[in-house]
Amino acid sequence: MSEVALLRLEGVSKTYRGGARPAVDNLSLEVRAGEIFGFLGPNGAGKTTTIKMVVGLLKADRGTILVNGHDVARDPVAAKADIGYVPDNPDLYDRLTGIEYLNLVADIFGVSRDERRRRLAELLEMFELESAVGDIIQSYSHGMKQKLALTGALLHNPRVFILDEPMVGLDPRASRLFKDMMRSHCDKGHTVFFSTHILEVAERLCDRVGIINRGRLIACGTVEELRERRKQADETLEDIFLELTEAGEAT
Repeated sequence: MSEVALLRLEGVSKTYRGGARPAVDNLSLEVRAGEIFGFLGPNGAGKTTTIKMVVGLLKADRGTILVNGHDVARDPVAAKADIGYVPDNPDLYDRLTGIEYLNLVADIFGVSRDERRRRLAELLEMFELESAVGDIIQSYSHGMKQKLALTGALLHNPRVFILDEPMVGLDPRASRLFKDMMRSHCDKGHTVFFSTHILEVAERLCDRVGIINRGRLIACGTVEELRERRKQADETLEDIFLELTEAGEAT
């Protein structure tokens, strides 16, 4: 695995107006080229706020976020050009057809016609959307909308693929193919950063994980490294997660 950091957060904090404490509190971490990084935490821990700051939907109060070397605050267009992002509840253009939406995304990211044709054939087959791509998005089920959002986010082959709960709405076959695709994406020297509540998936899939609680990063590393630090060789990621987050709630 490469040691080049494609995503770096340095001392990042965010407090919402009227909030009693920071939603994200002095968060520092890096995600390296070639790795799948799982971002874990209970509800309200700061996962989605962090992701929204990385992709430029929220402005950090303090700290620096770099995407492939581009400062999200100072050079947002260059940073966003290297990002593929899928939120937990994709809000698509319901009055467009699937292919109209995908062509719009491809135009925004400057994907050439030849590359677009090749990538669409590959991704639509993987997510089994070939027969539905000509239909209006309003007619899609939640799962189909999730698949369309994933297809659009991958069209420009982003260096940094960021996902908030990406498995929601995917059927078992699509979920398995998507996991394989994430590994293939990282094997090309890219990176995947995703949040999930499905700890078994994170344990099997991720090269490293970070656990956030009450806005603070409380653990980061491989599952093996987390076990070693706790001197518990037989602990699952679920065991580690529950003990760390419950201890954090008690303090």
